[in-house]
Amino acid sequence: MTAEPSLDVPSPAGAARGRASGALLRTERLTVRFGGLTALNRIDFDVQRDEIRAIIGPNGAGKSTFFNCLTGVLRPSSGRILFDGEEITGLPPNRVSQKGIARSYQITNILPNATTLENVRIAAQSRRHGWSLLTHHSAYRDIIEKAEVALEAVGLQQKAGELAANLSHGEQRNLEIGIALATDPQLLCLDEPTAGMSAAETHETMALVRRIAKNLTILIVEHDMQVVMELAQQITVLHYGEILAEGTPAEIQQNPRVLEVYLKT
Repeated sequence: MTAEPSLDVPSPAGAARGRASGALLRTERLTVRFGGLTALNRIDFDVQRDEIRAIIGPNGAGKSTFFNCLTGVLRPSSGRILFDGEEITGLPPNRVSQKGIARSYQITNILPNATTLENVRIAAQSRRHGWSLLTHHSAYRDIIEKAEVALEAVGLQQKAGELAANLSHGEQRNLEIGIALATDPQLLCLDEPTAGMSAAETHETMALVRRIAKNLTILIVEHDMQVVMELAQQITVLHYGEILAEGTPAEIQQNPRVLEVYLKT
């Protein structure tokens, strides 16, 4: 069942607070209900510019629902989402992407029968206004150059002509990050970017996230606590659709409530 759209009235004062605080992303009383089930309950949350923020919590805590709201996949039942001080609550995914929010998915979401370069080029071309379907993409040299820069950022420039299906699992996950980067985001949402990776691939992806974080705000959902503790500057812990705790990695590791419901293993 789809959650009903927000009925809240946009507040210019709230938008001004978002800019003044330095928060790139803010949610206010964000709530999602599916029938009688409350998946998110009045979430007040903000991410500062240039921050790496992790969201953790047990299965069913609301992490995926939260990501789906931020990226337009789900419309909240109530509450507001502000991005760069602008109301984006309920916008569809393509409009959210155009505003500057990009996302990778827990399950790899690429075009397997297209080349690595074509996957990224299509994403870059989606930002181009005025291009023609009757003109071959090779005529848009700036698009190709942008795609090549994105591939270089994720270490796949040597695999540009390779079919995406032939890449390793780790390379496919990093290609997905490259696709996101090609859309020129301000905020990159990574949904379990190291899921299914070997130790070596995980290490490489962590290094990649650190590199791209120099120019981006990053929001990451991840179950690997070593990845979370080494990458994140701040951590938000969700539990049954509510924020259980927020703090630095050191504070979260010492929080008795977090230890009880999530980190006890």
